[in-house]
Amino acid sequence: MHLYDRQTIKVYNSLSGKKEIFTPINPGHIGMYVCGPTVYSNVHLGNCRTFMSFDMIFRYFKHLGYKVRYVRNITDAGHLVDDAEDGEDKITKKARLEQLEPMEVVQRYTVDFHTILEKFNFLPPSIEPTATGHIIEQIEIIKDILQKGYAYEMNGSVYFDVVKFNESNEYGKLSGRKLEDMIANTRELTAQDEKKSPQDFALWKRAEPQHIMRWPSPWGDGFPGWHLECTAMSTKYLGKTFDIHGGGMDLKFPHHECEIAQAEASNGKSPVKYWLHANMLTLNGKKMAKSTGNSILPGEIFSGENNILSKAFSPSMVRFFMMQAHYTSILDISNDALLASEKGFNKLMEGIGHLDSLPVGDDTDFDVKQWKRSCYNAMNDDFNTPILIANLFEGIKHINLIKEGKETITSADKDLLKGTLQNFVFDVLGLENRTGTDADTEKLSGVVELLIQLRKEARENKDFATSDKIRDQLAELGIQLKDGKEGTTFSVS
Repeated sequence: MHLYDRQTIKVYNSLSGKKEIFTPINPGHIGMYVCGPTVYSNVHLGNCRTFMSFDMIFRYFKHLGYKVRYVRNITDAGHLVDDAEDGEDKITKKARLEQLEPMEVVQRYTVDFHTILEKFNFLPPSIEPTATGHIIEQIEIIKDILQKGYAYEMNGSVYFDVVKFNESNEYGKLSGRKLEDMIANTRELTAQDEKKSPQDFALWKRAEPQHIMRWPSPWGDGFPGWHLECTAMSTKYLGKTFDIHGGGMDLKFPHHECEIAQAEASNGKSPVKYWLHANMLTLNGKKMAKSTGNSILPGEIFSGENNILSKAFSPSMVRFFMMQAHYTSILDISNDALLASEKGFNKLMEGIGHLDSLPVGDDTDFDVKQWKRSCYNAMNDDFNTPILIANLFEGIKHINLIKEGKETITSADKDLLKGTLQNFVFDVLGLENRTGTDADTEKLSGVVELLIQLRKEARENKDFATSDKIRDQLAELGIQLKDGKEGTTFSVS
C-alpha cells in the first residue's frame, strides 16, 4: 500500500468555489500544469511565492508516493504589454530598450529565474516547455477551432468568438462572470477594431513590419496569442483532461478563463479537474510596484542591498516565512515580519539539531503517533502549511523538554519524531538548514565558547558586573546563553 492510499486530501477548487476531495484521474498518477514566468525581466518576488506554493504541493504529492508529471512553462513570446490585444510584445519591447535580440532577453531572464528558484531550493518541474518551441501545436489548435466555428480570421489575425462559444458553453464559469454583464460594462467597438465583440481574444496576431518576433502561418506572418500557449503545452504533455492547473489569482481572468474556452472549443471537454490559485504578496501593506518604489527583488533580500529591510535574509528563511501563510491568503512582507520569522526559523533548526543527542528512556511523555497524524491532517486540508508549522513547533517544544530532562522519549518514538520532522521540514516544506558556512559557524562557536569561559572565570572571581556584561551584550547580538547542570550552552536567534 502506498502512503497516498492512507490519506484523504481536500483541495479548494476555484472552478466549484469549494473544497473537494482530491481524486486523480488515473490512480497513483497526477498531471499538474502551472503557468510559468514571462521572461522579460528579473523574476518578481510575488511570482516566486506562487511557484513556491506549487513546489510545496509537488513535493507533498511526491512524498505520498504519487507519480507526478509537473509541467511549468516559460512564456518567451506572445505576451503583449498590459495584456492588451494590440501593442508590443513584452520581450520585443525589452529587446528594443536594451538593443538586444529577443532571444538574448529570454536567455538572460530565464537564467535569472532558474538561479533564484535554485536558491529557494525548488525541485525542477518534470517538463519546462517554451511558447516558441510549440508554435506548430498552437497553429494546429487555431485551425481546429476555426474549423469548428468558434473563431474567425480578420486581416491576418485570428480571434476567438466568445459570443458564439457562449451559445453552447459557459464563458466566465471560472471567474464567476456572466458574459451579458461583461458586454454591458464594455465600451462600443470603434471602426478601427477588428473584433466582432470586445470580449473576443486573439488566438493569432498579425505581425506589423516592425514586429521582431514573427512566424509564418496559414494567415500570414504573426505570433500566437498569450492564452493559447498554455492550452497547447498542457494538453500535449498531460492530455485533453488533466488533474491540476495552477497559477496566481491574477491569472484567473482572463488568462485561465480563455484557456478553458480554447480547450473546450477544440477538444469538446473541460480541460482541468481542479483549478488551484495562489494569492498575492504585498510589501509593507501595499501592492508591490516599481513605479512607486515599493518593490524588492529576491536577490536584494538575500544580499541585504536594499533600502527596505534592515539586514539580509537567507533564501531558506524567506521560504519559511512564505510557508507560514496559506497559499490562498494574501501575505504581507515587511522588515518586522521577516525578523520575527527568522527567530522562528532558527528555533526550528536549533530544535532539530538537538534530536540526535536526546537521551532515550522506557516511556514517552507525549503521543508521537498522534502528533505525526496531525502533521498529515494539516497538509491534507488544502496544503495548510501554517497549521503544519504550528504542529512542527509542538514537536520542537517536546524536544526541548526532553533535552532539559523534563520529559522522556523511547528510542522508537525518537526515530519516529526525527523521521517525521525530516519529511515535513526538509522534504515537503523544502527548507534547508543553512544559517551560514561551516567555517563561519565554527568560528562563531569558538568566539562564543571563549566568552563563556571568560564569563565563568569572572563569576568564580565574584566579578558579576563583567559576567552580566558578557551575557547582556551577547543577548543584544542575538546570542542567548543558557546555564545548566552540564555547563553553559548558547543559541543564535
